[in-house]
Amino acid sequence: MDTKIINDHSIEEAIQLLQAGQVVAFPTETVYGIGANALDEHAVAKIFTAKGRPSDNPLNVLVPNTKALYYLAKNVPTYVEKLMEVFSPGPITYVLQSAGKVAENVTANLSTIGVRIPNHPVALNILHQTGLALAAPSANLSGRPSPTAVDHVIHDLMGKVSAIVDGGSTNVGLESTVVDCTGEVPTILRSGFITVEDIRRVVGACNLAPSIQMPSNKYKHYQPEVPLILARTEGQFQDIVRKKKAAGNRIGVIISLSFDDINVEKIFSLGTDEVETARNLYDVLRAIKKSEVDVVISAPFPSDIVMDRLASAATKIV
Repeated sequence: MDTKIINDHSIEEAIQLLQAGQVVAFPTETVYGIGANALDEHAVAKIFTAKGRPSDNPLNVLVPNTKALYYLAKNVPTYVEKLMEVFSPGPITYVLQSAGKVAENVTANLSTIGVRIPNHPVALNILHQTGLALAAPSANLSGRPSPTAVDHVIHDLMGKVSAIVDGGSTNVGLESTVVDCTGEVPTILRSGFITVEDIRRVVGACNLAPSIQMPSNKYKHYQPEVPLILARTEGQFQDIVRKKKAAGNRIGVIISLSFDDINVEKIFSLGTDEVETARNLYDVLRAIKKSEVDVVISAPFPSDIVMDRLASAATKIV
């Protein structure tokens, strides 16, 4: 398949392709997404093929406004409206009871649907101009780190999608917070930029579910090219580095800027504050090359969000 690279200031061709049932990758404020008409089963099937994604792994849907969200969902709790007033458009996905409007392969035959209103001018422009709800998971090969720049998408999906819209780098750089809104109290299924404390400030109560409750969490995500070992303490980190070095391995480490210099082949720095480390994480995971190192060891980070993503990417956690 020939993949066209489209400038974000001239997206008419991308819109026509989506309306014709094709698959197009484009930026959102979180990560790049790979989109197709959520009401067209054949179009949605092309997403699974392009990503190599298991068919039992449901897809989130992007919509342009609250009206479209209410069209796709039913029995929406009143607290969702309060959350949308504060956080939408933005990096939050609402898991709601499906009204049965989208293709069955979007929800993997589940009774729920994840819906988000993105806060990115290109994504919103595409949604408004196509008039479509778009099934849109991250625009990466299944299991690979999520794409935060157009080069990441080109690397993974060139020749697998009809077009890629170049919108530069994403500004959040981390997937949306996923919130189960099918109960009396919202429950976070996947942590993200919007935290449990943020939601509690708006609606008074919010639970944090074990990550295993996300349907997609039975699959590995964000994996770099070489084995990744995640240390839960600084002492364990230093000990693993010494042991791997003594065994003759070429070592890469993921650390913050606050760490002292360490004698290894590659140092990948995420930065120091939570927002910076989260934004840099996927860039770092994609920068790891097996031609340069045999193993990567990550130091612990204070951010629960970063540790959650690193745990999902890790070959081993100690």
